[in-house]
Parts: sequence; structure tokens; C-alpha cells
Amino acid sequence: MTIKSFFLATIILFSLNACAQDKTPVNIKHSYETIVTELNNPWGFVFLPDGSMIITEKAGELIHFNKGEKSKILGLPKIELLGQGGLMDIELHPNYKDNGWLYLSYSSSNDNNDGANTSIMRAKLKNNALTNVEILYKALPNSNRGQHFGSRLEFDNDGYLYFSIGDRGNRDVNPQDLTKDCGKIYRINDDGSIPENNPFINKKNAKKAIYSYGHRNPQGMVKHPKTGKIWTHEHGPRGGDEINIIESGKNYGWPVISYGINYSGTKFTEITEAPGMEQPIHHWTPSIAPSGMTFITSDIYPNWKDNLLVGSLKFQYLDRCVIKNNKVVKEERLLDGIGRVRSMRQGPDGYIYVGVENVGIVKIIPNK
Repeated sequence: MTIKSFFLATIILFSLNACAQDKTPVNIKHSYETIVTELNNPWGFVFLPDGSMIITEKAGELIHFNKGEKSKILGLPKIELLGQGGLMDIELHPNYKDNGWLYLSYSSSNDNNDGANTSIMRAKLKNNALTNVEILYKALPNSNRGQHFGSRLEFDNDGYLYFSIGDRGNRDVNPQDLTKDCGKIYRINDDGSIPENNPFINKKNAKKAIYSYGHRNPQGMVKHPKTGKIWTHEHGPRGGDEINIIESGKNYGWPVISYGINYSGTKFTEITEAPGMEQPIHHWTPSIAPSGMTFITSDIYPNWKDNLLVGSLKFQYLDRCVIKNNKVVKEERLLDGIGRVRSMRQGPDGYIYVGVENVGIVKIIPNK
């Protein structure tokens, strides 16, 4: 290598590294307390009415955390661990106190153990075991690819259950085809039946549970506390992570439009917008690799009310997004460098709890 080419390569490498840095400012006006220790990948968690937690470990364990003690919940169906797939999200029925239903997303195979895809189930909890297990949705076909299972769960104000399934790494086939699972947001009734007003219920050969399409890998989903709208975020490739507000029947563009490029640095599309395709309300370049999502409605945190929280797997912090008129107008890092932030939820006590890989679940405490 000549001296000139050496310096040129050094400049290019420096430029690439500089572009890959996240410039979001750090907020240090808070501390945290570790509530649940020794968790590998707390993909999701919920609070039961008695204040205890149920936590999903991606490797396939369902954990009950009560009064400082962890115990294993039995009765899970067979979970196929494949790449990003495993035991994923958990959500309680809005009327959980009355009916006891809890909902889980996980990767499942079949009798031939040929690949996997995302499944949605519900069950009840009795004596630290799942009972009344019902499989509500199984995405097909199974795939041996290890990426993009989704999958978050959320109920809206009308009691419909929404869930996400990523494109399963089949970018050019699944997201834009309504006859195929994957790369979609789905909506079903709480018992797994299909709502009669779903947007593609009368479209020939379409998957009737689809609510929106053109998604890559949504790993964040939350109901807006005031509007009741379903908000999601999803991973872009290299750049182009997105926040979207989900509307019935809309096409969110992947992979026809995107603000990202291939991991190799090449382009797979030349356009970022097109007629009939929705624009994100916010996008990140470089990618932060988002996971988990919640709104703050508590008064515990001064000046944070109505802010949106998004975890960053890549840069290992919690992103506080200030929202005005459905746009992100300011961002700050919380828990900077804590580890890969996988999940978060506001607890019944008003505090924000955050699931961090290889750390556990921590509680954010504002400094006095």
C-alpha cells in the first residue's frame, strides 16, 4: 500500500466511524436501582395486579418475580430458539383482573422441526403454571433464517390485540405481499378470531389478520395514552430505523422506500418516499437498533410527562423522545452505557422499569 492510499484509507475509516457515532446528548439527572438481577435477555415483562412481575427470557423461560424471589412458570409450549427468535413479548388482557388471560409471542416450529416462525398464544396462570393454553396465530411458512421475528403485543382501547411479525429476512417477498405472513402488523380479537372490520377481510387470498404492511422488523409497540393510536418502531438496515403511527390498511413502504442502505454500504432503493406509502414520523441514521417502547404518563419525572421512551440495543441506552404534534423534537440518552436495552414499561407505582440484557430490570429514579 502506498503512503497516499494508506492516508486515504485512514480518512475513509475515520469518516465511517464518525458517521456511526450517536450524537444524542446525555441526561444525568437521574439514577437507577436494580430490581431484578441475573437476567440474560428480558425480552418483555408485565406487572400483575399484586405488584409482582412476569418476565420473558428469550432463551425460553417465563419467570415470576415476587417479593424479591424468582420462580419458573411451567407449561410453555415448545419454543424454537433460532437466531433472534425465542420467547419474546408478554401482555395482559385489559380485563386481566376479571378473566386472567395473558398473551405471549414466541418462535415455534412444527413436528418436523423445520425452521420457525412467530406464534401468538394466550393462557391463564395458576399455581405458577400456565393453563388453558390457546394458540391464536401461527405465521407460515416456517423459515430457517434467524432474523426478524418481531414481535410486540399491544391492546387498543376497543380490546383488539395487535402484534408485529418481521419480514423474516425475506425482504423482497414478504412485506408487500398481502397473501403472505411477515413484514406486517396484525389485529385480532382477544380470542384469536378476526375482526369483521379488518382492512383486508374481503380481499381475495389476503391474510385476514393483517392490519398494515410494508414493515421490516417492528420490536416496539405501544398505545398512545391520549389518542389511543398504536405506535410502533422498527429496525432499518444500516440507517433508517423508524417510528410509525399505525393506520388501518396502510403501506409503510419497506423495502420500496427506506432511509437505510444495505449493511455492505450499497443501496437497495433509490427513493425515500412514494405515492401510497406512509412516511415515518421519525427515523434514525445511524441506526440505534430500537427495542421496547413506552410513553411516560407519571408525574414522578419532572418535565418528562408524555415523552416516548425507546431502547437502543446498539448504543446501549434509553432514548427519551420529546414529542410535539406527532414529531420527535428532542432526544436525550438515559442510562447511558448501561447495556443493550431490550424492554421497558411504566409500573403501577409510576416509576419506569427497564429490561437490560445481562443486567436485569432496573428502576429509573429522578435525582432530587
